Amino acid sequence: MPPADEEWRKYEHTKEQFIHIVAKNMNLYGITPSVGRLYGALYFSDDSMTLDDMRDALGMSKTSMSTGVRQLMDLKMVEPVFKRGVRKDLYASEEDWYKSFTALFSIKWKKSVQKNLEELREARHSLQELGVQTEDKGLQEHISKDIVRLDYAYEYYEWLLRLIDTMESGEIFDFVPKRHEHNDDVNG
Repeated sequence: MPPADEEWRKYEHTKEQFIHIVAKNMNLYGITPSVGRLYGALYFSDDSMTLDDMRDALGMSKTSMSTGVRQLMDLKMVEPVFKRGVRKDLYASEEDWYKSFTALFSIKWKKSVQKNLEELREARHSLQELGVQTEDKGLQEHISKDIVRLDYAYEYYEWLLRLIDTMESGEIFDFVPKRHEHNDDVNG
């Protein structure tokens, strides 16, 4: 086997190892490893890809590719690409991982925090009503303590919403700056 072939094989193997690790760790963000591999394939692709290209590269069904691309688009990790003369839909990864993370963090956390705040308000309202209705002094004391706990939790969730707002607006980078700007022209 010529040395150049071995070098290319090593190159592909190293790239695949990195994609595998990234895909495996994307479960932290609620992304399955297969969708993570799809993102990795798009990220390392020199050109935008069609669903057929993705299917061929990953050996998965076109339906799985379509579902994965939709999920990645919802998370702002993949974007559609227009290329004159190409009739099939093309997709490319969002190359700015800072932007992807802040969008992903914001989308995932905001929904959870808003749901928790809604549940908290309902619980607080129910406890207040019960505290007024009951004559049991022991229960009233427990309710008062729990309302203080809920108020603390409310302040925490409000803080989280402010943190999410700094992510969405990009202000987070004023506090935790990026080390380098990403060069979007990785082919140049």
